[in-house]
Amino acid sequence: MEYILRAENISKSFPGVQAVDDVSFGLRRGEILALVGENGAGKSTLVQILCGVQRSEAGDFFLEDRPMTFFSAYDALNAGISMVFQELSLVDGISIAENIFANRQPVGRLNNIKWRELRRKTQELLHRFNLDLEPTTLVKRLPMGTQQVLEILKAISTDPKILILDEPTSSLTEAEIIDLFENIRNLQQEGMSFIYITHKLGEVFQLADRVMVMRDGQYVGTRKLEDVTEDDLVAMMVGREINDMYGDTIHAAASQEEYFQVDKFARKGVFQDIHFGLQRGEILGLAGLVGAGRTELARSIFGIDPKDSGSIILEGKAIEINKPQEAIDQGIAYLTEDRKGQGLFLDMSILENLIAPVLKEFTNRFGFLVRSNINNDVANRIEQFDIATPSASQKLLNLSGGNQQKAMIAMWMGIDPKVIIFDEPTRGVDVGARSEIYHKLRELAEAGTGIIMISSDLPELIGICDRILVIYQGQITGEVTRESFSEELIMAYAAGIKNRKLH
Repeated sequence: MEYILRAENISKSFPGVQAVDDVSFGLRRGEILALVGENGAGKSTLVQILCGVQRSEAGDFFLEDRPMTFFSAYDALNAGISMVFQELSLVDGISIAENIFANRQPVGRLNNIKWRELRRKTQELLHRFNLDLEPTTLVKRLPMGTQQVLEILKAISTDPKILILDEPTSSLTEAEIIDLFENIRNLQQEGMSFIYITHKLGEVFQLADRVMVMRDGQYVGTRKLEDVTEDDLVAMMVGREINDMYGDTIHAAASQEEYFQVDKFARKGVFQDIHFGLQRGEILGLAGLVGAGRTELARSIFGIDPKDSGSIILEGKAIEINKPQEAIDQGIAYLTEDRKGQGLFLDMSILENLIAPVLKEFTNRFGFLVRSNINNDVANRIEQFDIATPSASQKLLNLSGGNQQKAMIAMWMGIDPKVIIFDEPTRGVDVGARSEIYHKLRELAEAGTGIIMISSDLPELIGICDRILVIYQGQITGEVTRESFSEELIMAYAAGIKNRKLH
């Protein structure tokens, strides 16, 4: 099969970092090539060079055997290379149609926009992804998953020869992922080629023809999917085998005492009649489809969003939580799924982030911060949580996704929590950092901390949890204990096919 794209000896560095180091590879016409590697492996920088966002310092690449030099993403788009980035580029205040065909609207002789034709073209694309939406709907009214699909539609609308997708399913529901994969395969049949970046190795085996691995900015190898296993890819990505990914799965809760209880929690139109208990040292999973109400429940427990009714009991005592500070004061921590937007201060240093929830702990009797105490505590937590950084003064935005996530865990450990709620703890995190996070959760549980873990990744929940509650349309429909764990059973509860409410 002929190569539609070839890259030869591509290199790119940033101050202090060799992001891409002498990388060569080829993409075949009509192929889906998965690109995998840990955070910081150089994947995003490499594809940004291919689509004109970055300029390489050395090397060449060829499109259909013609040498190419792009000075902008617009140049790449005109040549037939389009990319969907992790960060959305849609404009909230304009319609779906205007976003998808921005700067490419059909116009008449007087340069006036042909609105009817614009809506028709948009409707055709929406039908392709089974989206029952009006082209005139403002983007800001749409959920994040739908916006992610629109970003993909926007790229497809240019009819590219090569489409690069960077973590395209991070915000999609299971149904949307199925539709996306079906459309990718249809476009592949029409001759379109794909570079598909993902941390989800299961997707690689579902979709790709070959997989290319990068590590530390270098090319490691390319394999046919029938020639490798997930374990093989993990070893190529991290340079070692990762055994016991989830830690001690035989671990039992340290106590059968339900020291934390949520009783009759309700919020109109969001969740209702929620009741569950958490044991000391237990890792309790919350499963369910996107939109089931899991995150909304966690936010209400923590006091971010209001509840209409319900109570919380901690260590035998009823507590009232109406705002996050009250939850923190009671020893309850919540690690949001949106670490960049809501969980961390990315423009601030690691040090400033780690002490943010517990500033009072580092003041003297006059109310001044004691710098030596801060430095010692932060240094200990950076070491304890293995945060890869040149110094505590490094800004969070300069760390990889995995290290940002570890920093967020380290930040909340400063309050010495009794209960920790983790919302999608490994979203956008590479396999090596995932293993480290799982083992850290195990350590916290073994020390007696109760953990509530929300995740859309069923293998993750099955791998690390002691017990899983399943939420469907704002209600708990089932409880699954470790001896009964199976993806089929959990999905049956999550889809409302089975219903075994707790009393």
